[in-house]
Amino acid sequence: MEVPPAFAQAVEQFNQGEYYACHDTLEALWYDAPEPQRTLYQGLLQIAVAGYHYRHGNYRGATLLLAEGLTRLRRCPELPTNWDFTALVNQAQTLLTVLQQPPSTALPPFDLTLPRQS
Repeated sequence: MEVPPAFAQAVEQFNQGEYYACHDTLEALWYDAPEPQRTLYQGLLQIAVAGYHYRHGNYRGATLLLAEGLTRLRRCPELPTNWDFTALVNQAQTLLTVLQQPPSTALPPFDLTLPRQS
């Protein structure tokens, strides 16, 4: 799947924990994108917003958006090969499982990343 250069910028923002900036970059791409890119951008955008909510203590919002983002990424028939989406999905699913458990005193950090393929 071909993606525009701005997608690489969004991934960099995501990996740096700049979730609000990542949201803005992906939203600009998502608005006019055809499928399947549209689903990809929206899925990653939702995971980025989950990070923003998580960082600000809105764990319910983080849980909902993490689940929605994962659903969209899993629905993508094709993903860009430059990044390891399997790693991101696995990390996000692990965090989602923790968030869906009864509240604990210590939650793990939201340190999801979308690493480059080697």
